[in-house]
Amino acid sequence: MSEPPIIKILTEEFAGKRLDVVMAELFPDYSRSRLKIWIEQGQVLVNGEKAKPKTKMSGDEELQLTVQTIESETSCVAEDIPLNIVHQDESIIVVNKPVGMVVHPAAGHYSGTLQNALLYFDESLAAIPRAGIVHRIDKDTSGLMVVARNLSAHKYLVHQIQKHEVVREYQAVIHGVLTSGGTVDQPIGRHPRDRIKMAVRENGREAVTHYRLLERFREHSHIKVQLETGRTHQIRVHMSHMRHPIVGDPVYAGRQRVPAGAQADLLAFLQSFKRQALHAWRLSFVHPENGDDVLYEAPLPEDMLQLIGLLQADVQAHSLG
Repeated sequence: MSEPPIIKILTEEFAGKRLDVVMAELFPDYSRSRLKIWIEQGQVLVNGEKAKPKTKMSGDEELQLTVQTIESETSCVAEDIPLNIVHQDESIIVVNKPVGMVVHPAAGHYSGTLQNALLYFDESLAAIPRAGIVHRIDKDTSGLMVVARNLSAHKYLVHQIQKHEVVREYQAVIHGVLTSGGTVDQPIGRHPRDRIKMAVRENGREAVTHYRLLERFREHSHIKVQLETGRTHQIRVHMSHMRHPIVGDPVYAGRQRVPAGAQADLLAFLQSFKRQALHAWRLSFVHPENGDDVLYEAPLPEDMLQLIGLLQADVQAHSLG
């Protein structure tokens, strides 16, 4: 789907500048990455010809931009899927994503995603890249996400995330007993042998995770985690690297560990907990429209509350014993 071409005649002030830089100045509502994609796809013509992002301008060219969604976005259709909306206004939507929902279509998940649901909730989001989704959380992680409702909010939020100015806080239940909080500063990249997994690697991308102890149990800990960066599976990989994997993580936790002498109800619950006990509980940032500091929270889901309750009961039972 595309709009009529937008034509701009350059002036001498653009002489010597690269095409991608010129496009960013002329079309500030679109992100640099989106404009670069359009240039590479031939949707930007210079004097009627395709050009590369690094092409230098003379300052007298005619630019023609055809605004068109990426093919993967056009295939995403609206679906009537209930959403837990924590907040909405003209610029943003804050959603509490449930466990089991994929954020956007990918191999094996072409429907039932948050993006499908958002397109049904607000059909105008079809004009925004990925229906306004600017960050993501894993399928089996629950919690808060912010969605942009217009192009300026989208560009603003992407920029804030890149500058690490959107504060994303999680809660998790992990294996092992921590004595204090700390920081994991270890690069993350694709696992060298298992392509489904990520791993701490020397040649990976910078990844920083801050964690704080909330409560300790006999063989587990309840922690709060704050992301400084946002790599794929970052919290799960960093906790596993510390030998404190997240309870229930089907990829990184390995064998389920249980406290010695635990009661049957705790044993059964731990064995049946098949998703990572990880929840994005707090999200704070500067609002793109009014500049206010905003903060949103989503309480822990029932399965994590039940898990923590059983671990607390286990501590109490053995302290009395």
